[in-house]
Amino acid sequence: QVQLVESGGGMVQPGGSLRLSCAASGFTFSSYDMSWVRQAPGKGPEWVSDISTGSWRYYADSVKGRFTISRDNAKNTLYLQMNSLKSEDTALYYCARYVSSVGHDYWGQGTQVTVSS
Repeated sequence: QVQLVESGGGMVQPGGSLRLSCAASGFTFSSYDMSWVRQAPGKGPEWVSDISTGSWRYYADSVKGRFTISRDNAKNTLYLQMNSLKSEDTALYYCARYVSSVGHDYWGQGTQVTVSS
């Protein structure tokens, strides 16, 4: 079955960095576009970034220039490098598989990122 397992979250001071990972299994990872989506306390989900099967990258304006999405198809793993973190980046971060006809069809359990001094 499809599984997405995020890791790498934690608490960091403003200006710090974290790298999130998402280990995928149960499907042909290289054949799917993948996304990172976050949800801050009391707010709805916010799309963060996409990477296509051909490694085209797309970012929300709020993270552009600070976050970098990447994928390692040999390791079936999706990454999100987050630099220059701000308090407003505090959220539960999810990786999700994207299918153009249905949207995000599978989600991980999320990994918490807290940016605080």
